[in-house]
Amino acid sequence: MSSKKRRDIPRFETPIIETHCHLDYLDQSELDVTLEKSREMGVERIITIAVSADNLHRVMELTKVSPYIWGTQGIHPHDAASYTPAVDDIIRANAADKRIVAVGEIGLDYHYDLADRSVQCSAFEAQLQAAVDLNLPVVIHTREADDDTRAILQNYSSSLSRKGVIHSFTSSLALAEFCLAEGFMLGFNGIITFNRADNVREIVAATPLSQILLETDAPYLTPVPYRGKPNAPYYLPFIAEAVAAIKAIDIEDLLQQANSNSRALFFSGA
Repeated sequence: MSSKKRRDIPRFETPIIETHCHLDYLDQSELDVTLEKSREMGVERIITIAVSADNLHRVMELTKVSPYIWGTQGIHPHDAASYTPAVDDIIRANAADKRIVAVGEIGLDYHYDLADRSVQCSAFEAQLQAAVDLNLPVVIHTREADDDTRAILQNYSSSLSRKGVIHSFTSSLALAEFCLAEGFMLGFNGIITFNRADNVREIVAATPLSQILLETDAPYLTPVPYRGKPNAPYYLPFIAEAVAAIKAIDIEDLLQQANSNSRALFFSGA
């Protein structure tokens, strides 16, 4: 798929919600262009994701830049060692803002192991408890940590009234089935257009439409046919096309369901 010729970004009737990207990587001019082009391509809302103690405040700032930007608060497993009681206080205080729609990006990453695994688990559990206390959904990152992810979620799932999403899902079918049965959604991005991602496309095929979210994880994971360029929310139509093709449904039907799913999870009160 990566060898496909580049083509214009398709524009569809149904608006798209970007459920996971990192706008804090952009300078002001890049942000302005990204927002304008994303709107032109039918992206109606963008959720920018917090990952570290260093960018919690920047995400808050970005939610004030445009009425189309919303945010999260959380510490990524790579930075789990920075999750302290003081950071927990910041996350909880910031989450009172109506522009914050989830606790995340939280979870486990045993591929890079940039933080001790026991520290990752502790930070994950603490932030799941914060989400329970704040009545917010969670945005979860899990990579090569299926067993511990499942074990921890089993302890918190029943208390998470608004559940959440396992973003950029690349894990096993067994973990997918567990998360789906628990009421979580799965987020899919440009990976599903990659040549060697048959396993992820199989997960898409097995996931009910009512539990699919669209995301880019920009500036990473740019979909074919623009792989190799920095990713952006305005490439979401390519991801939507790929999901619709895998599910063998009309693109507008897919977009309507994905929009409804995104609103139900993140914007039920907005």
